[in-house]
Amino acid sequence: MKNNLKQLVVAGLTMILALSVPVSAWAEEKGQAPQSAGAADLAPSARSSILMDADSGTIIYEKNSHAKLPPASITKVMTMLLIMEAIDEGRIKLTDKVPTSEYAASMGGSQIFLEPGEQMTVDEMLKGIAMASGNDASVAMAEKIAGTESAFVDMMNKRAAELGLKNTHFANCNGLPAAEHYSSAHDIAVMSRELLKHSEITKYTGVYQDYLRKSSEKPFWLVNTNKLVRFYTGADGLKTGFTSEAKFCLTATAHRDNLRVIAVVMGEPNTKTRNAEVSQMLDYSFAQYMNHTIFKKGDAMGSVKVEKGMVPELALTAKHSYSVLLKKGSSVKDIRYELKLNPLKAPVTVNQPIGKLVVFQGDQVLTEFAVDAPASIDRAGWWTLFKRSMGSLFG
Repeated sequence: MKNNLKQLVVAGLTMILALSVPVSAWAEEKGQAPQSAGAADLAPSARSSILMDADSGTIIYEKNSHAKLPPASITKVMTMLLIMEAIDEGRIKLTDKVPTSEYAASMGGSQIFLEPGEQMTVDEMLKGIAMASGNDASVAMAEKIAGTESAFVDMMNKRAAELGLKNTHFANCNGLPAAEHYSSAHDIAVMSRELLKHSEITKYTGVYQDYLRKSSEKPFWLVNTNKLVRFYTGADGLKTGFTSEAKFCLTATAHRDNLRVIAVVMGEPNTKTRNAEVSQMLDYSFAQYMNHTIFKKGDAMGSVKVEKGMVPELALTAKHSYSVLLKKGSSVKDIRYELKLNPLKAPVTVNQPIGKLVVFQGDQVLTEFAVDAPASIDRAGWWTLFKRSMGSLFG
């Protein structure tokens, strides 16, 4: 009996050690960023939360991060993402005038009080969305880009699918309560990360106060609904949200010492708790972690040959920063990368997936980044191909 009891105790201790030691020991040895046991109570009041490194997408901390919840005005992160992509693709310009329909002007909740027929520039509408959470401005921009809000919502859901967001479905572009309108802290962090690849967005989300209609008889004073941009060092976005169903939500980002992180909380009881818990999450990340940069934005990454293209080779430049998250004090001497590119044959379209950047520490894969085509390349005509082949024969 005693022997049996002794064997059970030993077996139990062995199991505890087996479960508790390897994860942290392996992560520390590899210099990676495991979810810390000390981070377990970073957002105790939130229904759902996540803390993510913006560059690599590494998750530092999460709690119920895949739960489907009403996102309220955090919805506008996807709205702003589609606006920024439309600007990048040349479909709209910041100086374009955006008319306000009667439908857009009828939106309740947070608004910039657009009048039917009133026009503002894309730049001004972005201010109204990013700072004042304008539901009316969001619909006006949706109609500008897609013709109708419904068509724009289809674009939102298509983009969510492209980003691999499995717990997100949009019913409108502004987050007003609606059936089948939901997202998750994880998905919001991913779309926030995608939005931050457009670095100019923080010129809107990071401003504490500004004006619309400044030269008119009735200037409209904008005050950012995200108070962290004023009170938290390094905070420059992104979006708040509130409805009685969603409670208080926030996706926030801050940047210090080459490290940018994204903190998302959903279902907080009030703004004070929401801001305090997000600040705690940000504090934790800056105290514990650092980024090791592989490529800075604009750095040459390499090139790839394009079979039968108008140009024979496509140069690759970093569209944004590529870095890996490490515990502070970790060694970086054995970190290396490989650019693994697919064979390309014209025509090639801009943003077409063409391979990946794989970052290793020793033999262990730390992270992978998708690499997209930076430009479109048409198929070359037969005469161009003939001259090229003759040049290679006699050149």
